[in-house]
Amino acid sequence: MAQVIFFGALLSAVMSCSSATLLAPSVALSENVLKPLLHQVNDSEFLRLMRMVLVAFASLVLVIALWSDATIYKLVVSTYKVTLVAAFIPLFAGLYWKRATAQGACCAIVTGLASWLLLELVSQPTDVWPPQLVGLLVAGVGMLVGSLLPSLTAQHKANLSKVEGD
Repeated sequence: MAQVIFFGALLSAVMSCSSATLLAPSVALSENVLKPLLHQVNDSEFLRLMRMVLVAFASLVLVIALWSDATIYKLVVSTYKVTLVAAFIPLFAGLYWKRATAQGACCAIVTGLASWLLLELVSQPTDVWPPQLVGLLVAGVGMLVGSLLPSLTAQHKANLSKVEGD
């Protein structure tokens, strides 16, 4: 009887985590990316959009799980690596750095993911630098460059207009 209760509780915990893991990115993508692009969307259409995004995410996760020969543990670790290389630097910089910009966040996400994926494909387990650490560092550089580049460009334009005005 205790085994049935244990496995029931374990299944409940897995299903709860799975639903939260699918709902969080679906709602975040729908609310923060798609809704601003679709200005004239009412609540029922937005709910339908979120449901479609949820089904798309669930389908993608299913394909990855069926295609991969990794264990559940390795798949979960990989999801945390994605969060580390793509989301940590933009979130941290957005909270604690006043000069952080959306362009910098996009640069951090793209460069962090690209470097991590590239190194995941070509690195060996004996390498000194783990791919996720390199992805995190490259994302940091992408955030710096992407955030400072517009201010440097704006300052350059201001200097040019000053020189032309003289």
